[in-house]
Amino acid sequence: MIHLPRHAEILKILSLLRTVSVSDFAARLDVSEVTIRKDLALLEEMGCLIRTRGGAQIAEDTRFLKTIEVRQQERIDIKRSIALKARELVREGETIYLDAGSTCLLLAAELKDMNLRVVTNSIDVMVMLSSCPEISLISLGGSYRKEAGSFVGPMAIEALKMLQIETCFLGTTGFSSRGAFSSQNLIESQLKQKVLEVSKRRIVLADSAKFGRDAFSVFARAGDVDVLITDGEFSQEKELKAFGLEVLTTA
Repeated sequence: MIHLPRHAEILKILSLLRTVSVSDFAARLDVSEVTIRKDLALLEEMGCLIRTRGGAQIAEDTRFLKTIEVRQQERIDIKRSIALKARELVREGETIYLDAGSTCLLLAAELKDMNLRVVTNSIDVMVMLSSCPEISLISLGGSYRKEAGSFVGPMAIEALKMLQIETCFLGTTGFSSRGAFSSQNLIESQLKQKVLEVSKRRIVLADSAKFGRDAFSVFARAGDVDVLITDGEFSQEKELKAFGLEVLTTA
């Protein structure tokens, strides 16, 4: 549990800058270096960061951290089948959100001929849909995460506050039998939470290999999501349906 607003600010700064010195934290937050050191010690105990000599760095769940190129090629046929299933739920003329992720990018490829307003934080989705005449494209802006190809942070969240999204499609690093959806990056999770908050229909795309993974930061519980689309190898539908989550699988 994050005990103080200052702790949340520390983690937000770390998520953006990756490594920050004690003196930089103190100047940004207008507190003493002694206070910052105590905060960092507490947050390290909670597993939120790693203290370094004179500062701290983000504690990212590197078990699942892979480059965009690697993720785009993993289980690509299965991810494409999930994208095709998701395409069936997209309605002409609506406003949708596409997350930064390999399956959402495959979904974007299936939407090129549709009349849609697409909001995204993914640079790859923006490039793919930028020349489509029937698609109105909205970028959130914010701080760019090269390893994820995504824009995140306070600017992106502020942009979302002005929008109403009819259907969002989100990726996830892992999902559990307890109905928890998680990401390896805290600031990505914060953005996903805001997307869910401003969306009427909330859909998560995840291949079955992600079941049973518990990544660093939980961004949603089953009650926060309307539909999970996964592949035919997934066999724990009953467990998640017990939480009220609709589960759609590919053939």
